[in-house]
Amino acid sequence: MNTPPRKDPVANLRSDAGLASALRVSLARLTRRLRRQGTGHSLTPTQVATLVAVELHSGITPGELAEREKVQPPSMTRVIAALEERGLLSRTPHPTDRRQVTVSVTAEGSALLKEERRLREAWLTQRLKELTPEERAVLRQAAPILEKLSRI
Repeated sequence: MNTPPRKDPVANLRSDAGLASALRVSLARLTRRLRRQGTGHSLTPTQVATLVAVELHSGITPGELAEREKVQPPSMTRVIAALEERGLLSRTPHPTDRRQVTVSVTAEGSALLKEERRLREAWLTQRLKELTPEERAVLRQAAPILEKLSRI
């Protein structure tokens, strides 16, 4: 059985739809490659995303975190429990509502994220060195645009 040849996602960049397709595929591949450059800590992508979100929003409640990460509260409770068990997150009583708790990243969790970022950025820095100066200049121009797209 003959399988049709794969379409090159960057072949048709003239249309917005073609550009969208090429960006989606390329960014997904780059994201997967970057994730593999981590510390070997065995955290799931959801656990890493949760740790990052808590680092950005220290003192957040589990309910707020579930809403922010677009997961169901029971799922977030399990993720928080796993991270707390590993010493990466801590729970403290809510300052104004005794029925709730807030979560924060521990020093160990911050160290893990710092090392994770260092390894990923080192890998990406090495890959950037493989590009021509002109290609790096294009990426410097594209970086703020990609950031803008991520915020829309």
